[in-house]
Amino acid sequence: MTTDRISLSPEAARQLATTTKTTPQMRGVTPRYLLRALPWVDVESGVYRVNRRRTYVLGDDRISTHTDEEGPRVIPGDLREIPYLREADDASLGQLADGFTEMSFEPGQVLVREGDTAEHLWVIVRGRAEKRTTGRYGDEALIQVIGDGQYFGLEAWTKGEPMPYAVKAVTPGVALRAERSALARLMDRDDTLRGAVHSYTAGDRPAPGAEAPIDLSGGHMGEVDLPSTYVDYEDAPREYHMTLAQTRMMVHSRVADLYNGPMDQTRTQANLTVQALRERQENLMLNHPEFGLLHNVPTGQRVQARTGAPTPDDLDELLAKVWKQPAYFLAHPRAIAAFGRECTRRGVPPVTDSRFGSPLLTWRGVPLLPSDKVPCPNGSGDAAGTTEILLMRTGEAEQGVVGLRPAGVPDEVEPGLSMRNMGMDQKGITSYLMTAYFNTAVLVDDAIAVLQNVEVSKYHDYS
Repeated sequence: MTTDRISLSPEAARQLATTTKTTPQMRGVTPRYLLRALPWVDVESGVYRVNRRRTYVLGDDRISTHTDEEGPRVIPGDLREIPYLREADDASLGQLADGFTEMSFEPGQVLVREGDTAEHLWVIVRGRAEKRTTGRYGDEALIQVIGDGQYFGLEAWTKGEPMPYAVKAVTPGVALRAERSALARLMDRDDTLRGAVHSYTAGDRPAPGAEAPIDLSGGHMGEVDLPSTYVDYEDAPREYHMTLAQTRMMVHSRVADLYNGPMDQTRTQANLTVQALRERQENLMLNHPEFGLLHNVPTGQRVQARTGAPTPDDLDELLAKVWKQPAYFLAHPRAIAAFGRECTRRGVPPVTDSRFGSPLLTWRGVPLLPSDKVPCPNGSGDAAGTTEILLMRTGEAEQGVVGLRPAGVPDEVEPGLSMRNMGMDQKGITSYLMTAYFNTAVLVDDAIAVLQNVEVSKYHDYS
């Protein structure tokens, strides 16, 4: 049975209608809060040199290990993290590394007791432990949470003195430990090493990471002899060169000629490519092994999550590291969600503030900026993984973290990003070289800190 129509059907009418179109959408675009939060320095010469006051060299506070058929073993060369072994020869380091033996531990196990003679140097292969001591008023005080690769007991082990603190395991794990006799054997054979150890035990060393002193006098009366001084600088200050994210965009002339309305095809392609370049830029600024912020946190600015999940106490520890004008936390969205759960469990929900046009959680007035560029377990078969939370001070005037970009480049379409026409080939395809130039610099060590080994899969039953 058919129905006689007396008007044009909507289906037929749509053939003559002009559609309302969106510009091409792109799921991979994120707010890129890091790029928006950093103050940017326009670099005129292509090189940015960070001049600093002279500081005493400090390693990364970790002794690396590897695992072979016999289990975990210390990498001999990394024993140069120990101050008096920095000039030791490879043979001596290999012998000492062979002296480490494996030990497993469980949560709550006391690895060393306060006041016991230090018989071993400990290296944590995996797991976490707490350094604890008796406070002035008799209460137990937490000194530090230590984790993978960190070592403890060095000074007491070297001198054969009582341990000034106890170490208690927080999680299951594995450690390697060396007896004092292993060091004694090396000292008997190597006079240079013996001298270095004696200098170390005599206290003839500057505090690691400290700046060279400026001699001053204060609070005196009368006509005293004033000290003479000068400010020493680093001999080889770090220089930051422009790095880049780059691609070649291709547009066929037929597309540009025939299908250029109502949207400019070349410009639309360029806009999407710029978005992809900026996403890659933010990723590199965080994760590049040489200049990425996560790889440039100094030793003393690293904090271990005490119980795994990020708690208000953990973020307070970060704020104690970057206490001079902290600007932003930066974390994966799952880490921020995990922090929110811990706050809810304690009954201290974080305050929400509007920054960059979005509502953001804050802690102690410092916003938590979400970024999916911070490595994080994805929740699908990788639940054992951990993430990190970064805290930074920003700006040149504040001696903080800054972004770097060239003051101007040819064919610039955005600051530090150029789109250069490379010509048309014999197939009628025009190529455009798309390049983003950038870098980041940490001006002083206490401008940045990181909370490590953060677990994001801990949930609570509120019923």
